[in-house]
Amino acid sequence: MAGPSDSSSSEKKSNEASNDVPTFSAENLQNNMKVIYYSRTFMSIIGGVIAGILGFTGLMGFIFYFLVMAVTSIGLIAKAKFSVNSYFDSWNRVLLDGITGGLMSFVLFWTYPFFKLRNFQAVIH
Repeated sequence: MAGPSDSSSSEKKSNEASNDVPTFSAENLQNNMKVIYYSRTFMSIIGGVIAGILGFTGLMGFIFYFLVMAVTSIGLIAKAKFSVNSYFDSWNRVLLDGITGGLMSFVLFWTYPFFKLRNFQAVIH
């Protein structure tokens, strides 16, 4: 049978376990996720314009997009002072969330400058 000291030690263990579990404010976590989505969308637009101006086509443009998203992820991690677990519930939030959502913005802003510059060059020559 368990004595009184055994019950207090189990309470200590449960208190220690509850202290190890990180707690997050839902509002702060939601705000941090908005920052990630806005940052990725903005960088997708800027990256698309740059890819269009540089004249990237096909696979090279998509490689450039994923390179821009990698730089964006590193920037977000640096902004969190490399302590991602303090601001997000997992690393996947910073590394992967919003990558596919920004792809449509990238393609839109990639093709528009590309075709405008090509039409402009055709008019000049």
